[in-house]
Amino acid sequence: MQSASSSIASRMSNKLTEEDKRWNSHLRDITFVDMNPETKGSKIYHALISKPDPYIRSVAREVMKCLYFTPEDSIPMLKRLDYIVRKADGVSWKGGGNGFVNITYTTGHIERSFENNDTACVDFETRGVLLHELTHAFQLEPQGIGPYGGPNKAVWEMVEGTADAVRVACGGFHGEKDRPKGGSYHDGYRYIGYFFNWVRETKDADFIRKMNRSCLEVVPWSWNGAVTYALGKGYTIDSLWDEYMRAMGDK
Repeated sequence: MQSASSSIASRMSNKLTEEDKRWNSHLRDITFVDMNPETKGSKIYHALISKPDPYIRSVAREVMKCLYFTPEDSIPMLKRLDYIVRKADGVSWKGGGNGFVNITYTTGHIERSFENNDTACVDFETRGVLLHELTHAFQLEPQGIGPYGGPNKAVWEMVEGTADAVRVACGGFHGEKDRPKGGSYHDGYRYIGYFFNWVRETKDADFIRKMNRSCLEVVPWSWNGAVTYALGKGYTIDSLWDEYMRAMGDK
């Protein structure tokens, strides 16, 4: 089994290219806070990731490259990211906004991921969760249809679905094993994540980028408006979903 340290090192860019530096310009300060160093989860995290700053920046570049065409696109500036490891319920969540974001990752989830003393599992899950949460820090959100958590559920669907789409596209899930069967794009998260990735692989390699960009270009935002923006006339969200379901053998 590949060791945790070599696995992490293989993904971190120690020598940044000029393009890497341009992507990095959208993420300024990172503050790492370990609120419960006495926990087993904390000790596992530090054994796995000895240098959180370059690790987080490396994953952030993956996220931005999945969401945007170039570092010169309309990428939200993240002036400060507080990355917090703490003892709490749940898995992980993102808070804050307007350039000042915090991401919490719980020691309990780290410990559950290490249940079989499998550092590779913790490595995989830690990166996957971070892909999702950093997408929330850098993605664009639908305009003109109300806020996240408001009466128009499409905002929640798009925001959470895009975060899992980036996680799927960047290899942060276990392929078909983690793909939910059936359902609807209205179910968000992995339902949309795997759906978006299927469209990316079968219709347009830039589909996730274009759907993210639709949040600026399609106002008021709608599913059909965004799909038309991304793929052109002749496509609707329902017809795409139906094709996806048939292609995957779920219908």
